[in-house]
Amino acid sequence: MTVRTRIAPSPTGDPHVGTAYIALFNLCFARQHGGEFILRIEDTDRVRSTDESEQMILDSLRWLGIEWSEGPDVGGPHGPYRQSERGDIYAEHAQRLIDAGHAFKCYRTSEELDELREARKAAGLHLALKPADLALDADEQERREREGMPYVVRMTVPESGTCVVEDMLRGSIEVDWAQVDAQILLKSDGMPTYHLANVVDDHLMGITHVLRGEEWINSAPKHQLLYEYFGWDMPALCHMPLLRNPDKSKLSKRKNPTSINYYRRMGFLPQAVLNYLGRMGWSMPDEREKFSLEEMIANFDIQRVSLGGPVFDLEKLTWLNGVYLREDLDDQAFLKALMDWAFNEGYVNQILPQVRTRVDTLSDVAPLAGHFFSGLPDIDESSFESVKLEREELVRLLQFLVWRLEGVSSWNKEALLAEVKLLCEYFDLKMKAFLAPVFIAVTGSASSTSVMDAMAILGSDMTRARLRYAINVLGGVSKKQAKRFEKEYRELG
Repeated sequence: MTVRTRIAPSPTGDPHVGTAYIALFNLCFARQHGGEFILRIEDTDRVRSTDESEQMILDSLRWLGIEWSEGPDVGGPHGPYRQSERGDIYAEHAQRLIDAGHAFKCYRTSEELDELREARKAAGLHLALKPADLALDADEQERREREGMPYVVRMTVPESGTCVVEDMLRGSIEVDWAQVDAQILLKSDGMPTYHLANVVDDHLMGITHVLRGEEWINSAPKHQLLYEYFGWDMPALCHMPLLRNPDKSKLSKRKNPTSINYYRRMGFLPQAVLNYLGRMGWSMPDEREKFSLEEMIANFDIQRVSLGGPVFDLEKLTWLNGVYLREDLDDQAFLKALMDWAFNEGYVNQILPQVRTRVDTLSDVAPLAGHFFSGLPDIDESSFESVKLEREELVRLLQFLVWRLEGVSSWNKEALLAEVKLLCEYFDLKMKAFLAPVFIAVTGSASSTSVMDAMAILGSDMTRARLRYAINVLGGVSKKQAKRFEKEYRELG
């Protein structure tokens, strides 16, 4: 048997370090067994999936040194490798399940589903909806079908009992079927959910081992049941521990930068980031902290993975990156790394139009454009003294902007300007007054190049990181404030 593993990211945002972490362990497991590692794109969320996000995923993984033998960009014998291009395959398999009595068309409306859940909750029953809960009487089912009302395809699941799932790291995992709902397999738009697409694709692509995050443990019974329904052998499952913040909470962008692009833009070396991800819950036999991808593959043993949540510590990563800079790069390599990082023609060409009309001598360029070649700005509370807003209102403004920017799928000046204009109206501020604190947060100065152009050039990760940093500099957002801000933010829609 040829070992085949995969990574299946969703192109709905910035490339996440958690994706790279799981990809790295899948790659090492496959290569250690002389197998293949493939990449496919799970883009069934047609509203949030973008080509731009997909390309960022491919670019960021390759920047780290993670390569795949099959995928949407390199092809392969099991394509297509984008789920959006495999709709007929999923529809066919969903129909097979319906014909066999393992799935059914559910015409329940969202309002009816909410009522069912509330009724069960009030009665103190389990919240998982079963086929019997969702069933309509025969006449009503026929009427809705005759009138062409929208429906989803759901799988049938046992009412009671226990499902036992075998895990490579955790042994036997028991899940109560009472907590497992009649999972949607095909959405009303005809697109599959993760659960159907994941099972069908893994089987048809010959995946033998699935290494994925532990957040999928509760979904494993559904997947195991689908394999049984189809009469297929299930790949071996390995649920990896989730990355954690230093306070042990789940790694999140609110407490730690999570985008690979952020670390790339900050000037971290790819080999240092990859090395650090390899230390997440795993260690070399001799316990050394610095090692290459080739050394990790040569010494890889999945049983050395610790189930304790590995802590993603930015200070430790920064230290390791410094070790690489000092020990691995001579002057020539250091210069090349600098040029690859920010002093390259493509990046500098974006900045030149911002500075050429503002300088009289070349020595004016560095102080004017320094924010394009730095990480987090050197600011403190006093940096915002010129801003004519109360501190809470200032923090609220910056927090609202961060939230709005998190939803921008196509990062360009026009899209950013639209969000700023919306918030100007909400805060009843003129553009200049609204952008005053943004200017300081993003550029580190009250006078520099256009802040809107700077945001577009710096990119989504660095822009949002600087805004979050400014919020922290101003004292952060308390839990009480956060609840109030979130409630007020929802008014924006």
